[in-house]
Amino acid sequence: MMKRIFLVLAVGALAGSAVTALAQDSNPAIKDSKVTHVGHAAEGANSFTEDQARGRLTKAGYTKISDLRKDDKGHWVGTAVKKGKKSKVALDYKGNVTVLPHNK
Repeated sequence: MMKRIFLVLAVGALAGSAVTALAQDSNPAIKDSKVTHVGHAAEGANSFTEDQARGRLTKAGYTKISDLRKDDKGHWVGTAVKKGKKSKVALDYKGNVTVLPHNK
């Protein structure tokens, strides 16, 4: 009887670990804390808060982040300065940064 209880607990613990691992793998931003610059921001539901988006942009080397808002494609969009140059930037749901043309 005790062996069965132990076996059930062990299987439950392994299943819980697998679910946690799958949940983390489904969100690349959680899986990889490194900030990457990409040519095109990925569209999708963005779960970053404004503070988290500012943090990711800061980690990517941007300062003076302003006018940050979430657009209809799920991107956090705003203006920021990097190496003295002001740019319009976007942060996608994966945590990637894109420098946008000024007319967008």
